[in-house]
Amino acid sequence: MPPSSEQTETATLAVASRAAEGSRAARRLRRSGKVPGVLYGGGGDPLPVAVAARELRHALAAAGALLQLTLDDGKPQPVVVKELQRDPLHGDVVHVDLLRVSLDRPIHAVVPLELTGAEEAPGVKLGGILEQTVRELAIEALPAAIPEAVRHDVSAMEIGDTLTVAQITAPEGVRLLDEGSEAVIATITAPRLQAAATTSVEVETEVVGERPAAGEAEGESAEGAGE
Repeated sequence: MPPSSEQTETATLAVASRAAEGSRAARRLRRSGKVPGVLYGGGGDPLPVAVAARELRHALAAAGALLQLTLDDGKPQPVVVKELQRDPLHGDVVHVDLLRVSLDRPIHAVVPLELTGAEEAPGVKLGGILEQTVRELAIEALPAAIPEAVRHDVSAMEIGDTLTVAQITAPEGVRLLDEGSEAVIATITAPRLQAAATTSVEVETEVVGERPAAGEAEGESAEGAGE
């Protein structure tokens, strides 16, 4: 199953310019239900902005990376979220960096990697565990072509199989920056409990096999005493 490259309607986001007044002002802004941020790129100077936390959550929940941003009720302009800072305890966004983009110029972005079909994988059906070590991929694409996620079907994986970056097929119009890399993304390992039990039985068998039988030990002692 190839990854989906479907695009949905671009989300909109309204922001307001603000004065750069330091961390104390930023905290006051957050208490009022807004998130401080910076709008930069596109040949313009970095501009401190503020956005309603609720509106930002809705925009981030929409599929696709491209946003249509209005600054101080001005003309909409395309932007992407370059970086989010979240509260480590609650996960709330505490700062956002927004990047102005040109729709006809490719940009670099990082998108989630979603593995599908794990429940149907023969290795998982046999009790194996799918371990995903890479959950994001660096890509290059036009802003409007940046997908919500890159998806890969793992329904054919067996126990012991590994998935590498080189095996991922990017959606149309998207290039993986690490394409061809043999870096491991995921693997299906044998069930840990079963493997541990098997190892334990093997070790115990070896120990028992190496231990002399009681009769043999007594016979050897008797012979030694007779000598």
